[in-house]
Amino acid sequence: MELKFQVQLKIQKPVSEVFDGVVNPKKLSGYFVQAASAPLVAGTTVKWRFAEVPGEHDVIVREVRPDERIVFEWEAAGGGYNTRVEMNFKPIDEKSTLVQVSESGWREDAQGQAASYDNCGGWMHMMMCLKAYLEHGINLRHGGAY
Repeated sequence: MELKFQVQLKIQKPVSEVFDGVVNPKKLSGYFVQAASAPLVAGTTVKWRFAEVPGEHDVIVREVRPDERIVFEWEAAGGGYNTRVEMNFKPIDEKSTLVQVSESGWREDAQGQAASYDNCGGWMHMMMCLKAYLEHGINLRHGGAY
């Protein structure tokens, strides 16, 4: 069985604002990462740092279609191989956007299964934080690191 998932959420902002909230490192660090080294641009590798996870994490950006799609790879928990993350941004109307995040590529073993479940929850959390940040100016992750 292939280990993959997709989560989605409606955000009540125009697609260009939602897309910028993900590719722009200043905005991304306002709700998701502790720091991002650069914007997400196809063909680049960006470093993300999280408050809860030690070290920097390489985000290898494969595709960026403004206001539509972002595809990147990063190292799977446990290491040794990468998973693929696809983010799609679909305008519902001029004031709302459907964000879909899928991730695939884990090894089909117990460690891969556990990592896929962790990341599924993590991406849903990220989207809830994105929603709170864009719609209400709130950083839900602030002070949440353990």
